[in-house]
Amino acid sequence: MLEQSQTPLLTALKNCANQPDTAFYAPGHKRGQGTSVLLTELLGNQLFKADLPELPELDNLFNPEGVIAEAQNLAAEAFGAEQTWFLVNGSTAGIIAAILAICGTGDKILVPRNVHQSVISGLILSGAIAIFLQPEYNINWDLAYSITPEIVAQTLQQHPDAKAVLMVYPTYQGICGNITEIAKITHQYHIPLIVDEAHGAHFNFHPDLPVSALKAGADLTIQSTHKVLGSLTQSSLLHVQGNRINRERLSQTLQFVQSTSPNYILLASLDAARQQMATQGYDLMSQTLSLAKIARTEINNIPSLSSFGTPHFESTSGCINLDLTRLTVKVSNLGISGYKADEILRQQFKITAELPSLHHLTFIISLGNTKTDIEQLINALKTLSIQHPPTTTPSQNFFPTPHNLPSTPSSSCREAFFAPTEQRPLADCIGRISAEIICPYPPGIPVLMPGEIVTSDALKFLQQVIALGGKITGCSDPNLQQLKIVKG
Repeated sequence: MLEQSQTPLLTALKNCANQPDTAFYAPGHKRGQGTSVLLTELLGNQLFKADLPELPELDNLFNPEGVIAEAQNLAAEAFGAEQTWFLVNGSTAGIIAAILAICGTGDKILVPRNVHQSVISGLILSGAIAIFLQPEYNINWDLAYSITPEIVAQTLQQHPDAKAVLMVYPTYQGICGNITEIAKITHQYHIPLIVDEAHGAHFNFHPDLPVSALKAGADLTIQSTHKVLGSLTQSSLLHVQGNRINRERLSQTLQFVQSTSPNYILLASLDAARQQMATQGYDLMSQTLSLAKIARTEINNIPSLSSFGTPHFESTSGCINLDLTRLTVKVSNLGISGYKADEILRQQFKITAELPSLHHLTFIISLGNTKTDIEQLINALKTLSIQHPPTTTPSQNFFPTPHNLPSTPSSSCREAFFAPTEQRPLADCIGRISAEIICPYPPGIPVLMPGEIVTSDALKFLQQVIALGGKITGCSDPNLQQLKIVKG
């Protein structure tokens, strides 16, 4: 057992920041001496003293032998991995690197259709062929669940030459599929299970949370510690166990997608967040779960509002789990969209949701929230319910998320992305091949991606997102009057 109270990287950075040094090295602000006064007024001097490069005392992210190696080893033990890598380009970098490490041009990989756009980037860069799997879908809530063991087994029978299976666990709304069975099925084919666990970095620290991906048998998992724990934005962790991942190749592909000038403040925040969870994680998660329970109970008592799910709930494939620190509240029964509700909460009550969508709002309750936060949220939602009395036809004007999107693109993401393209009005694009990654953001799940056939349902949904106040990314025409499609 390692001494989890230690913070080798954070301590080394603190020592370097506080010792005198005449700097003839980058960054150009020279420990804050050349920083804009406006920026210093906002952030203070100490941050810039700690904004240091790869000094001998601070180790090297791409060849760690000192304090970074120690910090990564401590993180591996705390999160239940055999080996851990620190990420400073977010979980996006980890997902892309994982795909590049496992798949080459023409290799098949099983992928849920509700993946983050970073997976599509990985497909484009690697040239891998996605075999898309449709997740279960709850039409009453307009929510995608997880892929099922059954669909994974059926698809691997059809594509036994696949190089890997990738799954999202949990979803943005905290829904957790049967990862243990999916891992078993995947391993029967002697291939790895990759898990986008961006929203599940806290799972290993409390028994009332869903099982962590590593405990369930995943081979490689990527966690956005900044989303639910205490590290800084853009910092994440990548964990590996077992022998199905070529770790040397993974280290190489991580160098492709990470900065050669990693920010040591981000790296140190990972060290600090690990130490916090390793020494206080159970208590912090107990407190967080308690707050989430209060919020869920109170919200379910507000007329025409309801929160999604229970710890274990039934789907067509059996009982699956929910992360109860993730709170999804349906507002469409009030006759307003989630985008409108988000605007009201932010402008009138200074409360901001993590994810507004057509029918609901999703809130992250984490170790940083307080009882006062929960009380303010409940009071704001009560007022929202009064301001917008229940309607007898709550959501008839909302076009549902197109959940039966193409599962077999007509060409690979890479081929479509690099193919000759043309920009055409929407009406001319139906039935043609998309050359763009177009998705509402957040959460960044593509509605159209390169290689997929453009459908009228997808276009109606995207137009509605914009009309109701949502944002889309990836479209060369930000007003969505035209699309970029493959020529021919």
